[in-house]
Amino acid sequence: MAQAIGREAALRKNYIKEPVATVYFGGGTPSLLSVSSLHYLIQQLHDTFTIGEDAEITLEANPDDISMERLRSWKTLGINRLSIGIQSFYDEDLKWMNRAHNAQQALHSITLAQRAGFANITIDLIYGTPTLTNEQWRHNVQQAIDLGIPHLSCYALTVEPNTALHKMIQTHKMPNVEEEKQSQHFDLLVRWMKDAGYEHYEISNFAKPGCESRHNSSYWQSKPYLGLGPSAHSFNGTSRQWNVANNALYMQSISLGTVPFEIEHLTPTQQLNEYIMTSLRTKQGISLNHVANQWSEGDSKALVKEAKRYIMQGNVVYVNNHLQLTKTGKLLADGIAAGLFK
Repeated sequence: MAQAIGREAALRKNYIKEPVATVYFGGGTPSLLSVSSLHYLIQQLHDTFTIGEDAEITLEANPDDISMERLRSWKTLGINRLSIGIQSFYDEDLKWMNRAHNAQQALHSITLAQRAGFANITIDLIYGTPTLTNEQWRHNVQQAIDLGIPHLSCYALTVEPNTALHKMIQTHKMPNVEEEKQSQHFDLLVRWMKDAGYEHYEISNFAKPGCESRHNSSYWQSKPYLGLGPSAHSFNGTSRQWNVANNALYMQSISLGTVPFEIEHLTPTQQLNEYIMTSLRTKQGISLNHVANQWSEGDSKALVKEAKRYIMQGNVVYVNNHLQLTKTGKLLADGIAAGLFK
C-alpha cells in the first residue's frame, strides 16, 4: 500500500502549487506502518513536493502501538507531532467504546512520548458516554492538564447507525447516550480548559497559546489540501474529490497510472456555504469582510440578516464584523450553519 500511495503522490504532484506547510498521517492506523514504509512515504513526499523546513508533520497513533523504539524511529524520520487516541483514562469507558487499549496503556503512551522528546502532542478524549460520571470526566481532563498536554480534541460520543454499538443499544444490552449529559460535559469542559489557560479555538479543540493544530486549522480556513490513499479527500478551493475506498481497486488503478476518484465541482454558492460551515466552528467565526470580498457585499448583508434570529436567541454574537457562536451556540453549530446557508 505504501508503494501505491507513493506513486499516487507522483501522479498528483501538480495538485498543490504552494510549499507544503503540514503533513498528516491519519485515518486507519498509520502507527502500525513499518518504519521502512513511513520512511519511504516521507521521502516520496520530499522528492515530489516542496515541504517547508518548519512543516508540522503529524502521526496518528493508538496507545497500544506506541513503544520507545517506534517513538525514536518516528522522531528520526522527521515526525514532530503526535495525535494519540486516548479517549479515556478509565477502563470501563474504553471497554464500553470497544477500544483495544486500557487505561494504563493510555497513560504510559503519553509518558513514553514525552520521554522520547515529543513536546507537540494532542490527545483525543470522548465525553458523554453512559459510563462516564461528571467526576470521572473531570479526572480525564485534569489528567491531560497535569501531564502538560498542549492540545486536546474532545468529542461527544456519536452512535453511528448499523454499527455493533448501535445494535447493542437497540437491544438494550448497552445504555444509550444522553444528550443532556453530553451538554453538561461540554459546559464543564469549556470552563475547566479556560481556567487551565487553554484557548477554545474551535468547537472540539483546545490548545495552549501557540499550540493550535496548523493542519486542522487549514481545513477550517478552507485552504487547499491533497489527500493520498484509499478514501482520501482533496480540495483545491473550487472542487472536492475523493479516492475510491476499495483497497484492491485503488492499488490496481495506481499500478496502471490512474488515480481512481470521483469529483464534485463546487458552485460559488456551495463554496460560500462551505466557508460558513467551517469558519463558524472557529473562535474567529465568519468574517463578513471576507464574504464581501470573496463573494459579494449582498451575501455579507444577507448573512447578517439571517443571523439576527440566532443573535436574539443568544446563540450568535456580532463582534468586529464577525459572526461568532456563543457557548450555547456551539452546541447547535451544525443547525445554525445550515440556517445561515445561502
